[in-house]
Amino acid sequence: MNHPNFVILYVDQPEASGRFYADLLGARPIESSPTFVLFMLDTGLMLGLWSRHTVEPPAGAPAGGSEIVFRMESYDAVDARCADWTARGIPLLMPPATLEFGRSFVARDPDGHRLRVFAPEAAR
Repeated sequence: MNHPNFVILYVDQPEASGRFYADLLGARPIESSPTFVLFMLDTGLMLGLWSRHTVEPPAGAPAGGSEIVFRMESYDAVDARCADWTARGIPLLMPPATLEFGRSFVARDPDGHRLRVFAPEAAR
């Protein structure tokens, strides 16, 4: 069975979003044009940033209806990542909190896509 290995976010300005994600991920895109930017991550996941103005068929869903999730090894690592992202000016939607599944915070990218960072309860 084939499993998904490619995620596409619809963005307003792919090149600007590409710069945001390059800095956030510490990775360079493997493809970049005015309408599409592509990253290949160490996990094998491909992350595409496609212009919401040129995607076919047109997408009607607004940003923020899903999340990209970053798993951390400890609660302290979650708090440190939050401090780093806050210093970079990345807007927070939720400050670090301990929830039923572990420690987490939520930020948003320039297009409003949610970015969740968490460490599971077992990493406490």
